[in-house]
Amino acid sequence: MVLTFLVLLIAFILLLILINQIGKQTARAKRLPPGPRRLPLIGNLHLLSDGLPHCVLEHLSRKYGPLMFLQLGSRSTLVVSSAKMAKEVFKTHDLVFSGRPALYVAKKLSYDCVNLSFAPYGEYWREVRKIAILELLSAKRVQMFQSVRDEEVGVMIDSIVHTSEALINLSHVTICLTNNVLCRSAFGKKYEGEGDITKNNIHELLEETMDLLGRFCISDFLPWLGWLNKFSGMEERLNKCFKGLDIFYDRVIEEHRDCTRPKMEHEDLVDVLIRVQNDPNQAIALTNEQIKGVITDMFIAGTDTTSATVVWTMAELIRNPLVLRKAQNEVRGVVKKKGQVEESDLYGLLYLKAVIKEAFRVHPPGPLLIPRETTETCTIEGYEIPAKTMVFVHAKMIGKDPKCWENPDEFSPERFLDSSIDYKGNHFEFLPFGAGRRGCPGMDFVLQLVELVLANLLYRFDWELPHGMKREDLDMEEAAGLTIQKKIPLCLAARLVYI
Repeated sequence: MVLTFLVLLIAFILLLILINQIGKQTARAKRLPPGPRRLPLIGNLHLLSDGLPHCVLEHLSRKYGPLMFLQLGSRSTLVVSSAKMAKEVFKTHDLVFSGRPALYVAKKLSYDCVNLSFAPYGEYWREVRKIAILELLSAKRVQMFQSVRDEEVGVMIDSIVHTSEALINLSHVTICLTNNVLCRSAFGKKYEGEGDITKNNIHELLEETMDLLGRFCISDFLPWLGWLNKFSGMEERLNKCFKGLDIFYDRVIEEHRDCTRPKMEHEDLVDVLIRVQNDPNQAIALTNEQIKGVITDMFIAGTDTTSATVVWTMAELIRNPLVLRKAQNEVRGVVKKKGQVEESDLYGLLYLKAVIKEAFRVHPPGPLLIPRETTETCTIEGYEIPAKTMVFVHAKMIGKDPKCWENPDEFSPERFLDSSIDYKGNHFEFLPFGAGRRGCPGMDFVLQLVELVLANLLYRFDWELPHGMKREDLDMEEAAGLTIQKKIPLCLAARLVYI
């Protein structure tokens, strides 16, 4: 009798605890932002199988609103898709949203998140960011590499002039150009045809890295299924890519430590990192692994972003011939009779700058930016955002929000001509480089090269679609990846103009 009573009592207590927990979960769920109904275990993870992540999240956000909550497996996720909500994230609660989620691929390729992009918010990140801003990406440092940019743009022009192909593959041309500029600026040379590390090897590593970083990995959302990475081939691909990058970085660092290496006119970025490593007055003593992590940022972020921006801009120009002609007339009017546009000419190209801004609005390189993570619980618009929530800011959707932009689907650079809107993260309707503490510090490096490349392409050549193709036939489909490239390479006919 006593035993039966104890069993019933324990069962009653457990029932009360269960009811209490369900009540708490229900109350908490009511305070979360709206979102689609969740399935057991996987939550909303199944919804991401319907297409490119930013396209899927745009479709869902239109239904559930500018602050949308998803449960992706075990990971709470917030999607922000309006300028108003972006301001809450990047300004009002910037400190809370300053973390980064430790994702499977990024963690491996960034040497356990020691690079600037993926490092967790804290003292180490602050010191590395200070080094990047003061030593690696300052206006003075960017200006130092002007001769590199000029020379490589000249090489690009010559390659287009002397090509035997009927069409110019601008996707290929621009990735080669930006790769050369980044290699020379960061590593001191282009690695053309040297032993086991060549331009082709580096390009293949870059493509594989960007593809891996742009993939949703199941173990990021269902850690107990991490073993699938081995059977799906993901682990093998990742390890092979990491090994290739690591061998390349070791080679670069070894060359820079060689006392017999010829002295360069200016320090390249690896020179700077080694100097900082050897400086006893630095707040942190950089290890070789941390140097490699920072190199990864410079190598990957700069190359892909620049190439994608130039290609998308040229694609939009060819689809909008009046804009193309206006941009060409400006460049040719300002530059006059020179063989090549110089960086000093760029200050007068106001319409071209507006064209580039418009391209960034319509085609931000990272439509979801780099995901953030909340460091603690906070409240936005009455909704509770739990700690450790992964956050996507939908920069592409914000850039086409009709509440902020008139005729947002039109490619119209004129909207920026009499506007104070800039790239620096002060205008939350325009976020190609993010904003706040974790905004992109390499913005000036990218913009300087993008402007120079586009100005020269427009100055030296008239561009046309392949024979028989109409503007509306140009395929604008996007490829998957951390940086969104054009899926079908942009191939155009170029006619040299003698000015």
